[in-house]
Amino acid sequence: MSNQTDANNKTFKALVIEETSDGKFNKSIQTRNLSDLPENDLLIEVHYSSLNFKDAMSASGNKRITKNYPHTPGIDAAGVVVSDKSGTFKAGQEVVVFGYDLGMDTDGGLSQMISIPADWALPCPETLTLKEAMIYGTGGLTAALSIQKLEKMGAKPSDGPVAVTGATGGVGSISIAILKQLGYEVIAFSAKPEQSEHLKELGASEVRHRDTINDIGNKPIGRELWANAIDTIGGDYLANLLKQTEAGGAVTSCGLAGGAEFSMSVMPFITRAVSLLGIDSVYIPLADKKAIWERVATDMKLPNLEKYAEDITLEQTPEYLDRFIDSKTVGRYVVNVRG
Repeated sequence: MSNQTDANNKTFKALVIEETSDGKFNKSIQTRNLSDLPENDLLIEVHYSSLNFKDAMSASGNKRITKNYPHTPGIDAAGVVVSDKSGTFKAGQEVVVFGYDLGMDTDGGLSQMISIPADWALPCPETLTLKEAMIYGTGGLTAALSIQKLEKMGAKPSDGPVAVTGATGGVGSISIAILKQLGYEVIAFSAKPEQSEHLKELGASEVRHRDTINDIGNKPIGRELWANAIDTIGGDYLANLLKQTEAGGAVTSCGLAGGAEFSMSVMPFITRAVSLLGIDSVYIPLADKKAIWERVATDMKLPNLEKYAEDITLEQTPEYLDRFIDSKTVGRYVVNVRG
């Protein structure tokens, strides 16, 4: 009994979001005990995490993401198994975790320790380090899923350019780089013209302001300007991407920063056979997540991965999460949780 008590009293650091009596939400790095974690089979010592817009929404008190506080965000985690009651993993094994309820209503990866169901985790591919896995993170996983879904619809480089919205964000930037590596021409759309050279370095052949997508106005259909597209914004941007996609092309949808709703004619669907493809990186079956992760570790693995992300510490996460809310982020952010 004393050994169990000692284990539960082991301390670690975590970002904790607390709701105050006046309805505000405070972020702080706190020392916690293992007994504070939920009771699950798999206990992981987290080495790296990454930041995503969903983490920022959770940290700002968005009750659609996280219902109960205090809470630790972080929908991504990479680390080493401490113990696994299910017998799925061995102590010392390197694993990665993306999605499911991690960082939503289950304390997440912006913590030095997490406790989760064993079927949320995957072995870290041998061709990736834990840090490299977090450079991709959910953003990179979503980018890879988007590209794979376009490929399943028949997309190939010879078809013509792929439009990518939200190009400076985590999904957008990794999408550009992977598409370039696979031989595609990319048109990047961004609201940050000062990042044009950066986007070209990632692989974009052309950079346009994102609002030019909406120049079409209320027309039911427009000129065919790109073969396929990856949309991370939603709203009118998604509608107008569809209106200007070539016949037989497709547009993937994985974000809603520009709005969760849109209105448009069915003309692109019935006169050009354009397809709208939804992307889910959270609740997809573990086998599918493992399969796409194997591609991320092989033909979709990017050289010089370090250049796609900025390294930060756990102590810096409150400041950087605010940057997401203020639309001041560029690329990916990897958190060295153990500092």
